[in-house]
Amino acid sequence: MKNNKATGGLVYSTEHGKMCPECRKSIAECACRRNTTMPASDGIVRISRETKGRKGKGVTVIKGLTLDVLALAQLGKQLKTACGSGGTVKDGVIEIQGDHCERVTENLKKQGWVVKRSGG
Repeated sequence: MKNNKATGGLVYSTEHGKMCPECRKSIAECACRRNTTMPASDGIVRISRETKGRKGKGVTVIKGLTLDVLALAQLGKQLKTACGSGGTVKDGVIEIQGDHCERVTENLKKQGWVVKRSGG
């Protein structure tokens, strides 16, 4: 069995909420996540629908957002709520369960993003 510190340690505290497993500070005070570099982007947000590796289930994938980790998570939550669906934010990409390309495109255009549909 692995040592608890080797697997990440404390992930939630009733006093501080969610904890960063790397620096062991609360998410609001976490310095290691703020310093992560975002991939270079041309300023265009690309929206596509993918099924590969998901047992045939389709997801809407949003790439090209130049936001920090916390702002990207907030935008992901907002888009999931607007679509009435679940999803995740990882590696600078927002994934929303189901085919919501049109709804996401409209929502991001209202917020001032330059949006293009990619893929089929």
